[in-house]
Amino acid sequence: MSTTTQTRLQSVDLEIGGMTCAACANRIEKGLNKVPGVGKATVNLALETAHVELAPEGAATVPDLIRKVEQLGYRAARKTEEAADPAERRRKDIVRHSRKLIVSAILSLPLLWAMVGHFSFTSWIWVPELFMNPWFQLVLATPVQFVIGRHFYVGAYKALRNGSANMDVLVALGTSAAYFYSLYLTIESIGMPAHHRVDMYYETSSVLITLILLGKLFEAMAKGRSSEAIRSLMKLQAKTALVVRDGQEVRVPVEEVAVGDVCIVKPGEKVPVDGEVVDGQSAVDESMLTGESLPVDKRAGDAVYGATVNKNGMLKIRATRIGKETALSQIIRVVEQAQGSKAPIQRVADRISGIFVPIVVGIAIATFLVWFFAVDSGSFSSALEAAIAVLVIACPCALGLATPTSIMAGSGRSAELGVLFKGGEHLEATHAVDTIVLDKTGTVTKGTPELTDVIAEEAWPRERLLGWIGAAERRSEHPLAEAIVRGIREGGEAAIPEADSFEAIPGHGVSAEVEGHRLLIGTRKLMRESGVNVRQEALDAMSRLEEEGKTVMLVAVDEVYAASVAVADTIKETSRQAVETLKGLGLRVVMMTGDNERTAKAIARQAGIDEVLAEVLPEGKAAEVRKLQDAGRKVAMVGDGINDAPALATADIGMAIGTGTDVAMEAADVTLMRGDLNGIADAIAMSKKTMRNIRQNLFWALAYNVVGIPIAASGLLAPWLAGAAMALSSVSVVLNALRLQRARGFSQGGRA
Repeated sequence: MSTTTQTRLQSVDLEIGGMTCAACANRIEKGLNKVPGVGKATVNLALETAHVELAPEGAATVPDLIRKVEQLGYRAARKTEEAADPAERRRKDIVRHSRKLIVSAILSLPLLWAMVGHFSFTSWIWVPELFMNPWFQLVLATPVQFVIGRHFYVGAYKALRNGSANMDVLVALGTSAAYFYSLYLTIESIGMPAHHRVDMYYETSSVLITLILLGKLFEAMAKGRSSEAIRSLMKLQAKTALVVRDGQEVRVPVEEVAVGDVCIVKPGEKVPVDGEVVDGQSAVDESMLTGESLPVDKRAGDAVYGATVNKNGMLKIRATRIGKETALSQIIRVVEQAQGSKAPIQRVADRISGIFVPIVVGIAIATFLVWFFAVDSGSFSSALEAAIAVLVIACPCALGLATPTSIMAGSGRSAELGVLFKGGEHLEATHAVDTIVLDKTGTVTKGTPELTDVIAEEAWPRERLLGWIGAAERRSEHPLAEAIVRGIREGGEAAIPEADSFEAIPGHGVSAEVEGHRLLIGTRKLMRESGVNVRQEALDAMSRLEEEGKTVMLVAVDEVYAASVAVADTIKETSRQAVETLKGLGLRVVMMTGDNERTAKAIARQAGIDEVLAEVLPEGKAAEVRKLQDAGRKVAMVGDGINDAPALATADIGMAIGTGTDVAMEAADVTLMRGDLNGIADAIAMSKKTMRNIRQNLFWALAYNVVGIPIAASGLLAPWLAGAAMALSSVSVVLNALRLQRARGFSQGGRA
């Protein structure tokens, strides 16, 4: 192994400015990877950043990297903690796009009005005489073409300078052909009678730019959303900590906590850092890490994690990991790495344009030469008109609209079905998924514990027993107790009296005095230590319930066994049917959870899931997704909790349950707003239908060019007819895309 590969690489993050499409990101990435001393460079279009790994002995420096990016025509600066707020930068970007769109639409409207009233079959539409004036049209079209549309020329220049051709090249070429041909006709009209009308094509260039700006606005609104996941995760961290120093309790910023410090965490407070309990007993809500709804009992010697919530007792913890070493910080790092490693999808039309543009330009030049030297020898105007007709008929209106119109229609209809795609690239990519990985808690299940079973001994009246159990548990702050009380109340079988006394027994259960009776509710160990004899049949029933994934508590009244109470996080009513639908689509369905294997398999059986990955930690979930990807699977991860964020970001498609946490929704590519798994099938179905629609649009857009260009080159198609044909092709593409608005979801009897 060489010295370079043995040396640990250093990482540098850059802020990149001026990117407009996936081709820009790819161009910068290729350029940075060519700089000597760069191990690997990845550019993230959504986050507008570049992550570069440098070998310490390599020749590359940060100024070298910035210089290379600037040579490619973009802006770069080293990323710092004080960098501008991404949300604010995105807001300004949206405002800028909105203003340009409004101005472009206002200037284009009179041109569109004049075009609509220009044809004989629309002559009944009144058009102000001023709108037909070529000089007035020139005044309106020029700022749209060169001020509002300036970035198309800049993008085209950058692409051509670096040996590629993207949609900017097509837009600049097509709109310029229409604009300059119209300018040529305008100049030719000098000296003509005022009543003599000249066919202009200013509206062709202006309306096209306006429509593309509309698509750019939607793109800007979706761009950069992934970064919100990181910011939301950071907000979970505790801001301060109560630390014991020199025998005094001092509240300090969490950044000032050092390894070895003893922190006091009161009930309801967040644990400030990762540590070990040195004194106290409590239940800690670790759902933000594990996704499991049930708090975990903690006592001396147990580990606790920063940003988890202490529920009822006071804890003293010794800090063992602080700052970037905490479990939450590691999750943040996994999400950042996964987001940065995602390559933006290359638009289908961009790939086609790389071949399409030079061919069209070549045909236009050949047409001009043939007409000038052979067909109508010496006639510059005839040759120019034939060449312009080729460029106008080949103007990428239909090709440019083929993908974005389908994506807009498909994503709009998906939203009506309760499926929100973050961007067009995710709508395009979802159809390729062949494996669905489901989180358990809050995704397959409801996410909150419910009272499922009460098995009472015949010697005790059920109504009175339920009331006593409710009275004892009502004084407890434990979520299991809350579920029992809620279940008794909703059942309406018994009134709940007041308890005369109450004692929580951490890790074991509760003890209470109710209407003169002493109640014990808790574990087998509590019953054994209290001298309560539990029948073997009751213990067998308890084991069966636990095999079903339920948490079971034993109840004793006056030291005599009286009942068993079971609580469980039950599956959603729609989960089993949704899993069957996914299997019917030929998809592999896997359930992954941090819960124990017995509970996980019990839930999986109820949901009809055959494959289970249990006892998987948050950082391990992302690793399990990568294993499936390494095996050649296209993976969609579906989850609802913060602990799912790394796996959601790592998967080919991350789907967040809309009833879950904001962090999960920000880290995911798709949000299922209904909160049930049927949305997965709807998302895949809409992706397939949209991709099919895009392929149809691209076929007809290209077929129109294949047929139209030879006709234009032969001189049989006047430029105004070429413009009309081009407009018709655009209309047909839009109408075909609008068919997606009638698509039905699986819940409505639709098909993929």
